[in-house]
Amino acid sequence: MSDTLNTPAKSWQARIGEATDAIAQTFVESMSYDWRLYKVDVAGSIAHATMLEKVGLITGADREAIFAGLKEIEAEIDRDGPKWAGFKPELEDIHMCVESALTERIGEPGRKLHTGRSRNDQVATDLVLWIHNVSYALGREQFDVIIRAFVDLAERNRDVVMPSFTHLQRAQPISAGAEALTWASTFSNALQRFYAPWMTQTVEWPLGSGAIAGTSLPIDRELSLWWMNRETPGMVGHDEIEVSRSSIESTASRDLACDFLYACAMTAQWLSRWAEQWIIYMTTEFGFIKIADRYTTSSSMMPQKRNPDMLELIRGRCGNVYGDLFALMTILKGLPIGYNRDLQEDKRIVFRAYDTVSQCLTMAAAIVNSASYDKARIEPTLDRGFLDATSLAEYLVTAGIPFRTAHHIVGTLVARCEKEGKHALSQLSVEAFNEVIAASKTDKRVTEDVFTCLGAANVVKRYQSAGAAGGKPFEDQLAAWKERLGV
Repeated sequence: MSDTLNTPAKSWQARIGEATDAIAQTFVESMSYDWRLYKVDVAGSIAHATMLEKVGLITGADREAIFAGLKEIEAEIDRDGPKWAGFKPELEDIHMCVESALTERIGEPGRKLHTGRSRNDQVATDLVLWIHNVSYALGREQFDVIIRAFVDLAERNRDVVMPSFTHLQRAQPISAGAEALTWASTFSNALQRFYAPWMTQTVEWPLGSGAIAGTSLPIDRELSLWWMNRETPGMVGHDEIEVSRSSIESTASRDLACDFLYACAMTAQWLSRWAEQWIIYMTTEFGFIKIADRYTTSSSMMPQKRNPDMLELIRGRCGNVYGDLFALMTILKGLPIGYNRDLQEDKRIVFRAYDTVSQCLTMAAAIVNSASYDKARIEPTLDRGFLDATSLAEYLVTAGIPFRTAHHIVGTLVARCEKEGKHALSQLSVEAFNEVIAASKTDKRVTEDVFTCLGAANVVKRYQSAGAAGGKPFEDQLAAWKERLGV
């Protein structure tokens, strides 16, 4: 015989002849994680109650009692968090816990609150509001901090010259500050993905859609949205959200949650790529970056080790966020239109992805704020890898030699250096340069002036194109970032 629980009746209990099995009750509850929706749940309920009063479905006294009771409940959860006494697993979710506690406090008006709505549209509304709030909070908090950290790093290391890499092979010399600004740019772009649904498409207000088909009661869904905008202007905006066109779609859709998870996944990707870059830079073989010891660990066996564990965990947790995106997409792919209980899993997934990204952004910003490029290690290596080869080719272009010809000339000069045991183009004489140039069947020649384009530091100073990784373009970028951030 199954074990059943003698618990308060659920909102739907009248139709079901048996009490919920204990195992089933534990299996279906979501209160243990969706409790964090309480603020948006209270806000949505107040907006709904205000609308119900305006259309005459409840009295002004009812609305005042509902408002006071909900704000009292909100204050208690603010204080007690998940330990709030009103969180009862047998009531399944945050929505029923709040409604049950409200009815216990204010009696009959509490039983009127659910008029014209369903948990289906209520949970969809809560998710819209929660995603809006955390998307903008990420921008004000974690993203702002990490972007500022990279801009500060660029300022501190503006005079450090380092190699850039393509195919993980040395490419052209750059300002280390320019690489730091690159990461500021990537995270600024990542932030825009969280804002994109609110700025570039219509986000729909589900409240009042009911279970699937709407209601025959004379509710005014525009009014509940208007109230939400008026009373909680930081929560939604008139230009960002409008009443949904289809009650069926608005209770079944989780498109906004997918957009949010995609933004989380893209942020995790950039966090992982940055972490990988710095893990490489921290190796003895590179030695380009130093971070504070407090963000490293050592080995239980090898006492010399200084391991970048925090960076490695950031890199590893990217996979979890990817999994969250694919998890929700996989759940949605097999669902018929209309609400299905599978959708309860959306919050578990969305919360997990948000928590992971938020924590990784906070950790990353702390690491960046502690970091510096190791100029003493980097500079002695700058004459390795022929970093100035492209600069020499471009110098030859300014002398009137076609780029493809100049490219061939410099390739030949590099090969000659390697054959003669030289590691830098600047070790060749002007006569050697002109000998190779003459072999290319051009009448152009170079003078001692050619050495002004050689050497990593000289190359970095010569950059002119917008967005370039050195010279005036880099200084302009840095100034623009500082102005934008109010530094």
